[in-house]
Amino acid sequence: MNAYEAERTTGDRDSAPGYGEPREDGWSDHLRLGQDVRFVLVAVGGGAIRVGREIARQHIRHLETVAINCDPKVQGFDDFDRRVYLGPDTGADTDTGGSPVVGGLLARAAEPALERIFRGATFVILVGSLGGGAGSGAFPYLLDVACRHSEVVSAFVIKPFQCEGERRALADRTIARLQFVEAYVDRHERGHATIQTLDNESLRRTLGARSFSEVDRHWAELIERHIETSFVAPVEAMIEAVELTRAASEAPMNRIPENEVPALGNFPPHGPAPPEYPPLLPAAAARGGEVELTFEIEEENRPAPAS
Repeated sequence: MNAYEAERTTGDRDSAPGYGEPREDGWSDHLRLGQDVRFVLVAVGGGAIRVGREIARQHIRHLETVAINCDPKVQGFDDFDRRVYLGPDTGADTDTGGSPVVGGLLARAAEPALERIFRGATFVILVGSLGGGAGSGAFPYLLDVACRHSEVVSAFVIKPFQCEGERRALADRTIARLQFVEAYVDRHERGHATIQTLDNESLRRTLGARSFSEVDRHWAELIERHIETSFVAPVEAMIEAVELTRAASEAPMNRIPENEVPALGNFPPHGPAPPEYPPLLPAAAARGGEVELTFEIEEENRPAPAS
């Protein structure tokens, strides 16, 4: 069994040194989103790939997109940055026939290739459509690998409609099984991994009958908001705050750059001159500054006493 991987050019992200590998020196002084901090969306199974394609077409900044399926048609989905076909060693174009056992065996055999996808990833958004060979068979192994090689994992599992019978029952069994994936349990206990169920039947009861494309778009919008508000925007704000703090410490706002300081020249040797007062009256000035004051007391005129 083997994994056949196709990849398209994604700008300068793929050419960065150490791309896809963990950093040994921790967080760099200047973090690069999409390189040092990686956001990876992985869609597993046919239904999840339809949802993932809707998300990929929105070109969310810094987001890598990966499609994984046991159907060879996955290699032609150019909307994704990377496409992985889980197939037999013979190279024959075959799928699981809906068997989760076959899907699980293919995923387990392709574990080294799957590890390369998740190694060094910071935030992983894992989307699986349950009820088929890839979703119910391969998804549990993908969840295990993602939790072992990524920092934060947010998983979404899509549950089939009630009318899909056995597929929905298989999805229920898979959801129960996911709660016992050891790596997921460890991450979940530390608050670094979650699983959310997207139930098509519940959506139908809430919004009424919808086409498959409308259902796919609804789930895609929900996951897009989660990626933006829970991962991308907070990390961008944190990095911006760190950069502003660094800039303030290196060049304080209250300090005038030396090349902008005006020339002040020499200070005067003495203090400021005393203020000038108006000249004295002529009589006072003639006496050299000595003034003689003369007082004349007049007798108060009082009325004569009455006789």
